[in-house]
Amino acid sequence: MNISGSYVFNAPVEKVWDLLLDPNILASCMPGCEGLEPIGEDEYRAVLNVGIGPIRGRYSAKISLGDKVPHQSFRLVIESSGSSGFANGEAAISLVAEEDKTRVQVEGESQVGGTVARVGQRMMGSAAKMMMGRFFSCLQKAAE
Repeated sequence: MNISGSYVFNAPVEKVWDLLLDPNILASCMPGCEGLEPIGEDEYRAVLNVGIGPIRGRYSAKISLGDKVPHQSFRLVIESSGSSGFANGEAAISLVAEEDKTRVQVEGESQVGGTVARVGQRMMGSAAKMMMGRFFSCLQKAAE
């Protein structure tokens, strides 16, 4: 499943970049996240409680950041598994300065399997878009 989005922040690129790489901010903005624990350079372990329709689950996730070009772009990789299946994804995140604002572009792909995929198949796209919207809305507020 392809995922994409564009989000405008009322803040300079440097501030948005710092927010996107701050584990405490990320943990507070990720829907269902119980915390982000560093396990290496640019690698984190997280526990997420998420649901798609009637299927809810607790997932253990590994989140990695790579290919970082400061204040411009990075690659985000998420690998998660839980009792109701797995969800893996990779996204290219880019930041573009627009006068006194910053546009964050997200282009990625995800794979989901297990019960959550079988039961929630029709809802996956809208659920992913909703979770991404919540995450970036929280980050936008943190940037103000």
